[in-house]
Amino acid sequence: MKVLQGDLWDYWGVAILAITTCGQLSKQGKSFMLRGCARQAKERFPHLPARMGSLIQAQGNRVFDLGDGLVSFPVEQSAFEVPSLSRICDSCRQLVELADERGWPHIIVPRPGCGGGGLSWTEVRPILERHFDERFSVISAG
Repeated sequence: MKVLQGDLWDYWGVAILAITTCGQLSKQGKSFMLRGCARQAKERFPHLPARMGSLIQAQGNRVFDLGDGLVSFPVEQSAFEVPSLSRICDSCRQLVELADERGWPHIIVPRPGCGGGGLSWTEVRPILERHFDERFSVISAG
């Protein structure tokens, strides 16, 4: 695993970008994408909340290939709860499986749960290091 500083979106089109997400849906069945890179993704790709919502309804809150070079990375069930270290661990495993299956050579992941989620990097980093190999880079704002 590599550690980078910079803007996640500078890597769009160059690597697969992980978007930290939750499993909560609106009454219309759309994914809540309220803050951080999820909100940025929703602004860039207005179809994402509906796409995520239908995937979550069909398969549950898990890692999905969203198309457009994006992949979901669930960190919490509700947009209003503290991210879960166990959910981050599950998402790491699922993302590695998906990367293996799709043959992705480079995946960029923001520090999951560490921005608006309130987790500390010191508690999240060891989880990521256990799962991610050289294909994965974790990015934080410079």
